[in-house]
Amino acid sequence: MKFQDLLAYKKSFDLAMKIFRLSKSFPKEEMYSLTDQIRRSSRSVSANISEAYRKRLYPKHFISKLTDSDAENPETQTWLEFSLHCKYISKETFNSLMSESYEVGKLINYMIQNPNKFGCK
Repeated sequence: MKFQDLLAYKKSFDLAMKIFRLSKSFPKEEMYSLTDQIRRSSRSVSANISEAYRKRLYPKHFISKLTDSDAENPETQTWLEFSLHCKYISKETFNSLMSESYEVGKLINYMIQNPNKFGCK
């Protein structure tokens, strides 16, 4: 199995791409603040899942990287809140993206709670 086959990776990658496309419409003055931050945190969720999977032979490293991923996910949620309150995204878009983010969080936590199901010894 490749890390790209993990459901948490697939869903987090999809969410990061949605955020990327959406953030293209943010104002230019947000390029080095909100736009950059929301893209970085959303991408980091997927990146840390892939790193965790490569470390699965070492359970503590596996869980540590997943914990990093789990921390980046609510950071993304915070940036989504700023996007909503700055009126860069609609309430419907916000709710949809937050729902996806919550699902990603549940999948990451499942991996943390069940490392043996992902190749950890």
